[in-house]
Amino acid sequence: MFSQAREIAAGDVVIVWFTRESLKAVTITPGEELNGRFGAYRHADLIGKPFGSKIGSRNGKGFIYVLRPTPELWTLALPHRTQILYVADIAFVTSWLGIRPGSVVIEAGTGSGSFSHSVARTIGKAGKLHSFEFHGTRCQAAQEEFAQHGMSEYVTVSHRNVCKEGFNLEDVADAVFLDLPAPWEAIPSAKLALKKTQSTRICCFSPCAEQVLRTVSALNDSGFTSITMYETLLRTIDVGSYPPLKSVGTVAEKLKDADVKREARRVKQIEDSAIRAKEKGKKKAGGADEQEMDIVEEAEHPHGQKRKAGEDRAENGQSNTALGDDSEPGPSTKKPKPDGPSPLTLELVTEKASQERVSLGKPFPEQRGHTSYLTFAILLPTIFPGAQGAVNIENSSASLKNAESTSGGE
Repeated sequence: MFSQAREIAAGDVVIVWFTRESLKAVTITPGEELNGRFGAYRHADLIGKPFGSKIGSRNGKGFIYVLRPTPELWTLALPHRTQILYVADIAFVTSWLGIRPGSVVIEAGTGSGSFSHSVARTIGKAGKLHSFEFHGTRCQAAQEEFAQHGMSEYVTVSHRNVCKEGFNLEDVADAVFLDLPAPWEAIPSAKLALKKTQSTRICCFSPCAEQVLRTVSALNDSGFTSITMYETLLRTIDVGSYPPLKSVGTVAEKLKDADVKREARRVKQIEDSAIRAKEKGKKKAGGADEQEMDIVEEAEHPHGQKRKAGEDRAENGQSNTALGDDSEPGPSTKKPKPDGPSPLTLELVTEKASQERVSLGKPFPEQRGHTSYLTFAILLPTIFPGAQGAVNIENSSASLKNAESTSGGE
């Protein structure tokens, strides 16, 4: 099942990790390229690299991880042909059905092969998985995938409508898994396929409660016991290292300091507004006097042109540099900028570096999963090997009932 070599070779299936939410299954083929969001990657460049390597793009702007396939990664990267089971449901079903190395399992509804890969890894080459798919195209695609992944030896896929035609198997299976629109129609055939010499189990995967009700009725009618329904929900937690939370006293002091600074800024804004209003009033008064002087100068000037303010200053021996009303010429009072970070910055950096960090977990905002109901049931053994041969309880019970009815009739 998948390549177990240390290094990637031509023809291997690899899982390309772009981001946590973006994975893709790729078959290494020399001469082809993989195009991603941040660059292109030649398949030939991946050959000979160890599984798990980080590969940079040809333009140097991105990278990918090339991972060895596992059933869990395959579930996240497979090409979807139908709705699939995810890890939470797969793990629970595998455990409840008691699937282990060497088990014989029947699966109805191959679909995209997510559950099939996990079961194949669990049963190993000593076990057997009989998978059935009623859709011809999906059945052929699953057969090709299983052959490419090295599972054909112990996994078979058959094109069959088991609800109408049955499994064509009898007394061979340790467990049955039904992922069908109408699983109650396949329960009699599933009972026939389960072993009668030991306790066996069945699971029906249904998205609607109405399907569960009909399935439970069919299980009761077929003689199954311990009928139970479960729903599994997956919650992924992201664990990271963060600065510790500050005490209430420290936070209160910071809030007080922030209020003091906010009030100081407000008072400063009020003062600045008053100064600007005062300067604006002075400018208006000075503008009226200059307008009267311009009228007199225009009458006295030989060509009737205004004299520039710069000419007046030049005659009075002043500089052409514009100065404010309160400005005085002299050396600049602006202090030079000190080299390097300020003492406050250094203090903050030192404080940040000295803080201890703690590990915290938070759930992801989006959880990948498919909400459905899992209906489980147990079929008790009906055949017990004895000293004089096997005893079939069902046949014995039927004979006893016939005898009772005959004697009652007499």
